[in-house]
Amino acid sequence: DSAARCSPQSDLAMCQIALETAENSFRSETPMKKTKRKSKRKVAPEVSTVQHGSKPAQVSRRALINKLSWFGLAAGLGGGAIFFGARSVTARMAEADLGRIGQGIPAVVQVHDPTCPLCAALQKQARRAMRSFEEDELVFLVADQTTPNGRAFAQQFGATHVTLILLDGQGEYVQTLQGVRPESQLAPFFAELAK
Repeated sequence: DSAARCSPQSDLAMCQIALETAENSFRSETPMKKTKRKSKRKVAPEVSTVQHGSKPAQVSRRALINKLSWFGLAAGLGGGAIFFGARSVTARMAEADLGRIGQGIPAVVQVHDPTCPLCAALQKQARRAMRSFEEDELVFLVADQTTPNGRAFAQQFGATHVTLILLDGQGEYVQTLQGVRPESQLAPFFAELAK
């Protein structure tokens, strides 16, 4: 044993060489157990949908086109819904802008309570009657009684809900229409105001 030959009187370099040789021979004779380092990152196990001995499933061109067409249809409908939803919100915001009164265009202003079913029915009929007019001929506005501006407008004209106030282009009072009326009854009043 070369390590046994080292003594206090031996040359230091010779002892180091002897120790290294002994360690190397020990390592080569004793198989070391290999250990895997555990990864700190968790990886999902691979799931194979292919059974042993079979080929991977192929997606046919027809199935792919079918899936893509459904995706295109869904994207088109979603985009259309967003477009019309944004348009609807913009229209509602424009209807609520009472600052448009007296700007040179006659206005039909509905005094409206959003919780009132009669107000909703009047609004539906008034909007239908407004379809035959352009924005530069006649505007439809809503004085929402749940907002400070809407309450102030209703108080100014002494109006309650289910009421339409007709104003000329300078914002001067013309007429009040009370209660729910069908489109056919509202259209002549609107046409007279738009002249």
